Amino acid sequence: MKPLWLLLKNLLYVIVVPGVMAGWLPLRLFERRPQWPANWDALPLTGLALAAVGLVFFLFSAAILAARGQGTPAFFDPTKKLTRRGPYKWVRNPMYLALMALVGGEALLFRSWHIGVYWVFLVCGLHLLVIGYEEANLRFRFGAIYEDYRRDVPRWFPRKPKPVLETVPPFEGRR
Repeated sequence: MKPLWLLLKNLLYVIVVPGVMAGWLPLRLFERRPQWPANWDALPLTGLALAAVGLVFFLFSAAILAARGQGTPAFFDPTKKLTRRGPYKWVRNPMYLALMALVGGEALLFRSWHIGVYWVFLVCGLHLLVIGYEEANLRFRFGAIYEDYRRDVPRWFPRKPKPVLETVPPFEGRR
């Protein structure tokens, strides 16, 4: 029953968070009458591709976090383990980056400066959330393990993972 319950909680999170942050808020409050582009030139196609990559990346990151972290991304039901697999070995906040890509792609797709302004506020808000709450919470929950992770993996700009250091067996002395 526990794996099924974990799956249901993560599905609810995955539907609600991007649904509200990338769907309802920008399309209902900021761009009340979004219209599909009349001609599909480079800007809306780039926006569509960016939004699609953001959505896939969000779903993949949430799946890795659920499977490896044994919890949800929600603050009220956090993961039990620190996750360093998949996108989490490239960047510390892949789900937030995916959400930014999704909303940014939406702004380009609909050619909406209203959604673009919302995107700027979203990026600033997520940055403040990460610095003010998440990093302190993770530092408290995981201690030195999180400090090592924080030192090795960048917060926002992905980079190739550093190789895992392996311990060298001690020298054998004469017997």
